[in-house]
Amino acid sequence: MSSLESLTFDNGFARLPEAYYSRVCPTPVPDPYLVCYSPQALALLDLDESEITRPELIQTLAGNQLLPGMDAIAALYAGHQFGHYVPQLGDGRAILLGEVKNAAGQGWEVQLKGAGRTPYSRGGDGRAVLRSSIREFLCSEAMHALGIPTTRALAIVGSDRPVYREDQETAALVTRLAPSFVRFGSFEVFYYRNQIESIKHLADYVIARYYPELTTLADPYPEFLRQVALSTAELMAQWQAVGFSHGVMNTDNMSILGLTLDYGPFGFLDAFDPGYICNHSDASGRYAFDQQPDVAAWNLTKLAQTLVPLMSVEAASQAISEYPQAFGRAYLERMAAKFGLPPGSETASLVMDALQLLAQNHVDYTIFLRRLCDFDSSEAFSPQGEGRRVPNGDAVTPSHSTLRDLFLDRAAFDAWAARYAAALRQQGSLDAERSKAMRAVNPKYILRNHLAEIAIRRATDERDYSEINRLHALLTRPFDEQPEYEAYAAEPPDWARKIEVSCSS
Repeated sequence: MSSLESLTFDNGFARLPEAYYSRVCPTPVPDPYLVCYSPQALALLDLDESEITRPELIQTLAGNQLLPGMDAIAALYAGHQFGHYVPQLGDGRAILLGEVKNAAGQGWEVQLKGAGRTPYSRGGDGRAVLRSSIREFLCSEAMHALGIPTTRALAIVGSDRPVYREDQETAALVTRLAPSFVRFGSFEVFYYRNQIESIKHLADYVIARYYPELTTLADPYPEFLRQVALSTAELMAQWQAVGFSHGVMNTDNMSILGLTLDYGPFGFLDAFDPGYICNHSDASGRYAFDQQPDVAAWNLTKLAQTLVPLMSVEAASQAISEYPQAFGRAYLERMAAKFGLPPGSETASLVMDALQLLAQNHVDYTIFLRRLCDFDSSEAFSPQGEGRRVPNGDAVTPSHSTLRDLFLDRAAFDAWAARYAAALRQQGSLDAERSKAMRAVNPKYILRNHLAEIAIRRATDERDYSEINRLHALLTRPFDEQPEYEAYAAEPPDWARKIEVSCSS
């Protein structure tokens, strides 16, 4: 690990022509202070953990000064927002400070969210508030721990500078890391301006840096689009399998690298609801949980359209044509693993029937799958749920009782459980091995809205940041038991149903 002075900057995106961005410095905030940080994200920059408390770094993460080698810019892009094209968006409150090359040769772009006005702020103040910054910080790192591709969050720096949203709040900046923040909308803006050379130049840049294996192809663009479609399919499968709802799947929020990008009104499923809408601003339910795979497919058609000047319409259509099958395959593989079964039509039927039961009985998605890890495949099930009997005829409390108790319609669960047990026995499943494998893919802990809300209230009302750190530590090990945090795995309390998040979150 090293110090600030040894950071090496590359700034690849800033070497593109200025058509892709505007040079702009962050707007300073008064009296910045460190709220929290991620040691794991800090390590991506090869920075020693002790560096995080240095005044020089806190001032940099507050946007009050730049380190030598940084080249601050705000990126230009457009996008389809809720299905409607908006011709110019861009980094309205995010500023890219530079790109750090670590000892492993990885490039990590360092971006401040909430750094003040840019040419793309569209009348906004360019600020972020502590409330939304806490949510983004925690979820970015939680998603990484779940194995889902995502931008990372290095730290939150706060300031008492007032920021006005629905009410007066205080300012905060999240330091975000990613190999690249290029998004579908980065291409769209030039397509609708009919600037074909700019599309090609950007595509060549992305291919050379992030898809170098394609540079040897005579015509790399169709395969580039295909790779983006496949990585997007994998990402959607991971979101759906873990029960994550993004909330604002505009094309400007879709990463060209298949990363989870731009955390605003997100949410994880509590009670399983296919039509769950996490964004209070999404009145039509365009971005409901069960719509996400189809929205991603629609977004890919918009990306394909922007790349048609580099290929034929037929080639572009063919490049994204594998998306539905790729998503279906990836989703079934992940769900089969979560149920401890091999992929196949029988497994698909069991999974879909289980999800239907969860929806009908309002069963907590994460808790159900975690308890399913302890399912006893040797146990027989009667329609009345009497469990099994020992040789002397005495009834034995079924091992699946804690799972069964999640359901109001217990007879329906028993019927499904009998099918599931038979499938496991047919596969020769060994319960102990299966349980271990299932626990590695079914998290016990997720960032439920009420957990984030508790941390936010303590931080904003009491200046107590301990709950943020506690949640961060917990969520970096989502698959471990952590018995001291058992309460964090429980169903949300009744008051949590009143929590609403919107695009201002």
